[in-house]
Amino acid sequence: MVASEQVFPDRRIGTVWEPVRARCYAAAGAYLSFTEELDAAEAAGTPVADGPARADALVRQLNEAARGVDDFYHTHRAGLAEAATVRATVPQLLTHVRAEAEQALAAAASSGFASYPSIVAGARRLNEALITASASDPGTSVAAAREAANNVAQATTELSNALAQAPSRASAAAKAIASVTTRLAAVGNRAGALGPAYSALLREFSAASSADLTNNERESRRGMDAADEALVGARVAAADRDPETALDLTATARAYLAEAEQLVDAVTRRLDLLREVRTDPEAQARTVRFRLRDAQMLAVDRGLVAEWGSVLDAQAERLDRITAGLTGRHPDYWAYVTELGTVADFITGVVERIRKNASEK
Repeated sequence: MVASEQVFPDRRIGTVWEPVRARCYAAAGAYLSFTEELDAAEAAGTPVADGPARADALVRQLNEAARGVDDFYHTHRAGLAEAATVRATVPQLLTHVRAEAEQALAAAASSGFASYPSIVAGARRLNEALITASASDPGTSVAAAREAANNVAQATTELSNALAQAPSRASAAAKAIASVTTRLAAVGNRAGALGPAYSALLREFSAASSADLTNNERESRRGMDAADEALVGARVAAADRDPETALDLTATARAYLAEAEQLVDAVTRRLDLLREVRTDPEAQARTVRFRLRDAQMLAVDRGLVAEWGSVLDAQAERLDRITAGLTGRHPDYWAYVTELGTVADFITGVVERIRKNASEK
């Protein structure tokens, strides 16, 4: 019972046992009281009132208490045995995991990779887990001792894994540095087209079409400079035999490059898109109108014209207003594209709701 409460407190076996124990105590108390009364009556030579009936009732009470104990034991026998076994093995478990932990710490210290951040962090976590395990007493808190042992085992595995991966870190860092160096050069070359592309946007289209791209050249340069700085740090770390720091810095450089790349591509892609729209403005609108017709046909097929017909018809009118807005010497093609995209997104949302409504019916 005690073992189950310590090992598996969530099973609350003590709560289940309490009424069984209470019936046993009550039956034992009734038995003692009745035998005392019988002894007193025998000494006085007087009969006990309702003696036979009370004796029968007492026998039944004792039998019910005994049956309750038997039922409890048969129901929970496996769990109680499991808890007893676990409690008995916890001290051995703690001894085992401590031994493995000491071996892992010794291997890390003598490996030549002890200064790697992953090894330093892994050894620190393992030592902390060992301190907690040393403070655990299996005799008073089996559950806490088991948890401490499991934490030591997990920390040992993590340190061992880090140690196994350590030899490959240097080559991985060298490859990462080479890859990021190549990518930085590529982004730098692409950035050379950003200035001319932005100038073309200002010459060929309204200022509003590129207002959100004003700072892209400066911000992309800032990102590339930050990536270059991180890359320099990675080379220094690799030279200092700290490949893990080098890998972290190359990851930082990649993140800066990704941002710079997006900023560069946003300008060149905007120019290509607006030129394409200017060549055939109706092409974008035709695509959206085609999606609108599909949505209208879907509403008809699903019997939802009453609910969605007017909503979709309104989008057709909205498309007419958008295309009619392309006027003047320098129409705002970007606003045109953006508004068409908004309509397309709205239509997509309507289609999803139509399908959802139909599936629920």
